[in-house]
Amino acid sequence: MPTPKQMEKLAAEAARKSAGAAPAAAPDGALPAEYWESVLKDPRAGADGIRMRNRRLSEIPQHVLRVACRRCDRTVEIQTADAVRLFGGNAVWKDVGQRLLDDTCRQRTGSHEDDGCWPAFDVP
Repeated sequence: MPTPKQMEKLAAEAARKSAGAAPAAAPDGALPAEYWESVLKDPRAGADGIRMRNRRLSEIPQHVLRVACRRCDRTVEIQTADAVRLFGGNAVWKDVGQRLLDDTCRQRTGSHEDDGCWPAFDVP
């Protein structure tokens, strides 16, 4: 256990260090521009899944498209060239993926609201 004199010395050193350091941002204060720049440059920050979901098939550069069902854990893959041939280049991937899952859906209850799969669009 440090003596009272040693504790005062440690407290004075800590106060000196904190006075020389840059002040931290308050919890509700604005974050510096450098922070946001680094966040946006991070490759994980891209919303590729959302952008990919709303793209037309002719705009998608990947060779294989994959859509999974969150309800029954089934996954359907299709080559982009086959999807363009079957559904047309102007078809939106979100609609095509939903249709691919619904065509082979095993979760049929008879109720329109409960039937069908819940798509999760993956980028392979």
